[in-house]
Amino acid sequence: MSEQIELSSPPFDGISSVRFSPKDPNQLLVASWDATVRYYDVAANEQKCKFDHRAAVLAVTWAPDATRAFSGGLETHVRELELETEKIHHLGQHTDSVSSMNFSSETNQLITGSWDRTVRFWDPRASTPEQSKHDLPERVYFMDLAQNRLVVAMASRLFHIYDIRNMKQPEQTRESSLKYMTRALACMTDGQGFATASVEGRIAVEFIDPSPEVQSKKYAFKCHRQTIDDVDHVYPVNSLAFHPVYNTFASSGSDGTVSIWDHKVKKRLRQYPRYNTAIPAIDFNCDGTKLAIGVSYNWDNGDEEAKKLSNTERPAVFVRTVGDEVKPKGWTGS
Repeated sequence: MSEQIELSSPPFDGISSVRFSPKDPNQLLVASWDATVRYYDVAANEQKCKFDHRAAVLAVTWAPDATRAFSGGLETHVRELELETEKIHHLGQHTDSVSSMNFSSETNQLITGSWDRTVRFWDPRASTPEQSKHDLPERVYFMDLAQNRLVVAMASRLFHIYDIRNMKQPEQTRESSLKYMTRALACMTDGQGFATASVEGRIAVEFIDPSPEVQSKKYAFKCHRQTIDDVDHVYPVNSLAFHPVYNTFASSGSDGTVSIWDHKVKKRLRQYPRYNTAIPAIDFNCDGTKLAIGVSYNWDNGDEEAKKLSNTERPAVFVRTVGDEVKPKGWTGS
């Protein structure tokens, strides 16, 4: 069995998000700056359908039944995508770009975050889908959800942690442990904490329980760096994803690498061979057997650099079969 496949019919522009189905380990959505969401069957290596938008799509997520998905981006609209019929439904809109979205199976609601400094909750089945709007002090960059806990990463290195059953105010307000802009966020599979990453090649491992004993376990480390001709190069960490079974996590960076980390023992388990340009998005599938890797130039070095790209650096989506390298040492089951 080959270690990885490259998907046919990739997007034409930068990849913003890759999201596997919550039910089918072979169904994948890819959102792109080419104003599309593409739906793939990775086992057959075929694009099942494509949803065209009017501007770059920054965020995509699935409904729990996996027959529908949701998308948002620069055009500010929140859309529902019917995967079988290929129909698009307009649910509503923010007043600025939609940057992040998650679906809560606990409350059966879509949650969207935006540069308009709000988080909004939607019920796609309701006649008025927008259910509530919550103002925030800064633009939302990323959100992730573990059970009923929503972690929101904002501009100015701010973090809010909410219980989505009571959105009147955040349970906790934090400042990032990292000195530079937040570039990625992912919640642990067990809901105990989250990892966050910055443009300056660092990852912080955080815990939600506010007790001093638990907070003393948080830490940060350097990664996605390399020394070339005696010069240290530091790259943004663009995406994080926790393994659904083992609670280890993957990170991807503008250095073109993906690493697997065991945050409990503070060790890197594996670094995969380097890809030929930046990796803006990664995601594990629902059974933890595959990792989707979106490879594309992501404008760290401006548009002049983009014009120089060779055909080998055009956007691509790889799906890697993962094995024991994602398993913590001495794993015996939870």
